[in-house]
Amino acid sequence: MQFQQAPPALGNQYDHDRVLRSYLKRVLPEEVLTAIEDSLQGMGALAAGPLLDLQRAERGKEPILTQWDAWGNRIDRVETTPLWKEAERIAAETGLVSTAYEHLHGRYSRVHHFAKVFLFTPSSDGFASPLAMTDGTTRTLLASGNDTLMEQAVPHLASRNPEQFWTSGYWMTTLAKKEEDRGQETVARLNEDGTWRLYGRKWYTSDITTQVALVLARPEDLDDLALFYVKLRDDDGNLQNIQIHRLKDKLGTRKLPSAELTLDGTPAQLVGDLDDGLRQLAPMLNITRTWNAVSAVATMRRGLALARDYAQKRVDNGTPLSENPLHLDTMAGLQAEFEGAFHLTFRVIELIGRLEAGGLNDEQRTLVELLLNVLTSAMKLTTAKQAVTVTSEVLELFGGAGYMEDTGLPALLRDAQVLTIGEGTTNEVALDLLDALEQAGGMVILKAEQKRCAAAVREPSLVEAVERAQQALSFCAIWLRGAKDNPDALNAGARRFAITLGRSLELALLARHAQWSLDNEQDGRAAAAARRLAAGTDPMATIRPIDSYALANDTPLTADAEASADGAVEEIDLELLLPGE
Repeated sequence: MQFQQAPPALGNQYDHDRVLRSYLKRVLPEEVLTAIEDSLQGMGALAAGPLLDLQRAERGKEPILTQWDAWGNRIDRVETTPLWKEAERIAAETGLVSTAYEHLHGRYSRVHHFAKVFLFTPSSDGFASPLAMTDGTTRTLLASGNDTLMEQAVPHLASRNPEQFWTSGYWMTTLAKKEEDRGQETVARLNEDGTWRLYGRKWYTSDITTQVALVLARPEDLDDLALFYVKLRDDDGNLQNIQIHRLKDKLGTRKLPSAELTLDGTPAQLVGDLDDGLRQLAPMLNITRTWNAVSAVATMRRGLALARDYAQKRVDNGTPLSENPLHLDTMAGLQAEFEGAFHLTFRVIELIGRLEAGGLNDEQRTLVELLLNVLTSAMKLTTAKQAVTVTSEVLELFGGAGYMEDTGLPALLRDAQVLTIGEGTTNEVALDLLDALEQAGGMVILKAEQKRCAAAVREPSLVEAVERAQQALSFCAIWLRGAKDNPDALNAGARRFAITLGRSLELALLARHAQWSLDNEQDGRAAAAARRLAAGTDPMATIRPIDSYALANDTPLTADAEASADGAVEEIDLELLLPGE
């Protein structure tokens, strides 16, 4: 008898997503949820229907670079796959960039925007990448004060018309001849007519098929980097003095046409000041790191949805996997990781929306910016690592089928791996987190965030979970204060510190939502996830950022040191400063 196994199937990805629907019900005013729900159900249907069908049908297809035509002319034409073209059309029509800039729902516009992105991403085979850069470019140009570029580009970048919609890249990575020249090999030259031209090699550009890009380059005879705006093709569709050497042979996201190229007099427009390029990219980074985290939680969610359906269909020794206690316990742990990551990610999204909506006084705006910078770094590195772990475990839940390319499952893990690298590796972002905390004046702002969560929790097991999160944060504060005078200890422990901090925030935010779900939905599943996540968030037994400093200095550190961990900095009351948060 021939063996046959029913494959996993997906229903409407909005209707079947308890976590997303419960979250939106908590944070959105009823009238906003009513206004946006049809769009979310529509995206959920697309993600589990036509877009998913196309994704499965063209498994293995990749973009193709043709460098020469039949008559020896250099053309450097890149042909993307049908899914990529369809994803771009859907992205424009459903507002996967524009929703954030239409501001139809004020501070909640970003929540609506990223909820759609969350549903769309797993079925798009990496199209979230150019959309992230497009969103980041739009935000960067709006913050630049460059009216000319805003008028030229933003109406296209934030358009819902597929014929007018542009995507954008940003090009930073170069091949340097010497270490001290790294990041500066691309040179900008000012012509006599006042126009700029770019020269040099870009070792990695994420998507070479975008219409425009933001490019870092060193103005000739200067040491600083400047930010330039480049339109890749002329009105006839020809690349403007750009040669594509090859498409990158990547582990995952293989439909994304990443390329290595040379700029040989490419026309460019200066975005801002000549010596301020890196600072001008700051708005880009917060946005793209948030897209990275949304991709992480969306990938985890997709893997778990497939595994949950498969567990009901796969029978082992006469019993479905969905009735096997060990299998269920494994899935419960993965679900807890996903739920923690989800709530940290969407907390960051709430803050972005609050900032973009305006209406804040100077004190409130400063507070939101500081909290956002800290949480964004913690979110990016924590959710990316979780995505790799969870997708690896998901493949194992399928047994041998999880290792077979024709099931489509291995792509989940391959595509998740880039999330730990793109927008900054774990180590790089951990150091960024230390910088953000220094600018924020230490751990006080995070203690205030956890205190806000603790105040909303009453159920005993959730109180215990938040206390464990606060304990983890306290040990982070102790370590940070102890290590700040020892640069080597601070550097060596940054990664463990950051992951502990990120997980403690996830736990506090998940517990807060779980209490609301108990009170308003009479649903204990989020509470179960919080208890499960708490079991793996013990600073004394799992991740100990305190160890580097203690071992390096042969100095015991105990919880008694907490009282002095933040010096004499005054406590922050987030509820008072940001009512409604």
